[in-house]
Amino acid sequence: MAKTGLTVQVRIDGLRETIAALNALPKDASDEIRAAAAELAGKLATAAAAAGRAEGRQAALVATTVRPARDRVPVITAGGARKLGRNRKPAFKLLFGSEFGSNYYRQFGKVHLSGGSYWFFETVEAEQAEISAEWLAAADEIIAKFGGA
Repeated sequence: MAKTGLTVQVRIDGLRETIAALNALPKDASDEIRAAAAELAGKLATAAAAAGRAEGRQAALVATTVRPARDRVPVITAGGARKLGRNRKPAFKLLFGSEFGSNYYRQFGKVHLSGGSYWFFETVEAEQAEISAEWLAAADEIIAKFGGA
């Protein structure tokens, strides 16, 4: 079955090395980094949903599908098969039009942005540095707490 949602992971410099250090620690360390990542992903999902609600009607509908995902790094998802709006269309059919606009379908209200974003990716990029720094700080604390390298 085709994927109907969009999953975005925050880009973090030094991620592989940090995950490798966390892998050498007990399972409790993994649980703690998942909790920290879930909290940060929740903040990011809230910011992205707010940006979608402010963007327009189609984006506001899709913004209701933005959720944090459980992982060791901050991840959010959007879209899916849930039916939205008056015409009960699946969220994945509205996601990219609300995000990048359309030159053909006027329902999205914005022209197509070549290489740009209106709300979802724009918000992720704007919050990326802060989320990355907070995640790395949490990972450093957890590695120090469990006596890692």
